[in-house]
Amino acid sequence: MAKRRLEGKNVVITGGGGGLGAALGQEFAYAGAGVALLDIDYENAVLAADRITQRPALAIECDVTDRESCRAAIARVHDELGPTDILVNNAGLSHRSAFVDTDVAVLHRIMDINFWGAVNCTKETLPRIIERRGAIVVISSTAGYAPLLGRTGYAASKHALHGLFGTLRSEVADKHVDVLIAAPSFIDTPLRNHTVGGDGEITDHPQSRVGKMMSAEDAAERIVWAVERRRSSLILGNVGRLTRVLNAVAPSVYERMMTRSLRSELDR
Repeated sequence: MAKRRLEGKNVVITGGGGGLGAALGQEFAYAGAGVALLDIDYENAVLAADRITQRPALAIECDVTDRESCRAAIARVHDELGPTDILVNNAGLSHRSAFVDTDVAVLHRIMDINFWGAVNCTKETLPRIIERRGAIVVISSTAGYAPLLGRTGYAASKHALHGLFGTLRSEVADKHVDVLIAAPSFIDTPLRNHTVGGDGEITDHPQSRVGKMMSAEDAAERIVWAVERRRSSLILGNVGRLTRVLNAVAPSVYERMMTRSLRSELDR
């Protein structure tokens, strides 16, 4: 299959104001694409866009949980940057709490941002992406295919993304649209240390990690590489690859190891 060229293409990135989203904006711009950084935090989106000098960069305030906000943001992208060729569903939120201690409203919030936010933005961009034989990228996690202690809502949202976008891939394959699901393990971004607790309040309790963390810049470089090569899946990091294999062949062993490694996630 021919390599996807990114020069002159337009890329929309949700959660583009910081962390992995901002790094992806830089990396797509290095590859020659114009970028639109959508974020509920408009000030951070502006700062991230201002750091991109290689190609046109647009900052747009957008609440991905609000369908009208998504519609308005994508319309502005079309008017000011041009039609969308690639959508990167990156906006996300994590939480840290045992299910028994987690308010159901927290689970709804996680699903609204991580899952329904991706659904909303994809619905708004897909017709144009089909026309332009473009691509959709979903930023998932190792939690999308394996259990993760203290992250019931987060894992549920990522599993849901795998189910929806894996199926969507089969629906649009004959239209020459690529769907890439990228699954990082531990990336060094602010999301790691600012998560929602079981009561819905932001906690600064540092998350546990296993193995070496990957920088946002390295992760972004790998993801753009996968888009160019029209990959359908990408697991980032040795921990992620080991998790995928171990959970598939020996799930009970994986659960015991994961529980021991991440037990502090349930500390309050």
